[in-house]
Amino acid sequence: MPNTPLNQTAFDQLFLEAHTLNAWQEREVSDQLLQQLYDTLRMAPTAMNCSPARIVFVKSKASKEKLDQAMMEGNRAKTMAAPVTAIIGYDTCFFEQLPKLFLPNPKARSIFESNAALADLTAFRNGTLQGAYLIIAARALGLDCGPMAGFDNAKVDELFFAGTSVKSNFMCNLGYGDTKGIYPRNPRLAFGEACSIV
Repeated sequence: MPNTPLNQTAFDQLFLEAHTLNAWQEREVSDQLLQQLYDTLRMAPTAMNCSPARIVFVKSKASKEKLDQAMMEGNRAKTMAAPVTAIIGYDTCFFEQLPKLFLPNPKARSIFESNAALADLTAFRNGTLQGAYLIIAARALGLDCGPMAGFDNAKVDELFFAGTSVKSNFMCNLGYGDTKGIYPRNPRLAFGEACSIV
């Protein structure tokens, strides 16, 4: 069945009227919704279906207090107030899952296993892509998003990924936004400033 364009309401919710949120309603985000979020974003494409993103949904008070140690001051209050903070990481040993994930080439693992630089680049690139999918999927499910850097990656890795091959990339606060946390939209580059057709 051919794809058809989404309606204007969908475009507005996903892109045109969506904003980065900095303030949050005191409204719970259920574990079931977070699972639905992942089950949605995981279906989007990555190179060789490598799926390197590893996500920690920081939700409990104890885990938020742990995360607080790694936040830069400008991001601390809004992160502590958000119902959930997703730490989007990437697994540098993603290739261990390729025999299960990329059936067309049973030997795909060997491409990356012997080339750490290629594995790291592939993990970072595709993990970032999956983080972007998370934002779009969250908005599609009715959540607001506050993606950000502004934290100590090494500290986050120590606190949440110790003993693993996962490294943190960026974070995204998730919840139901408070309109006081919406700032005026900054300009975007016009088509001619960012694109060419050749």
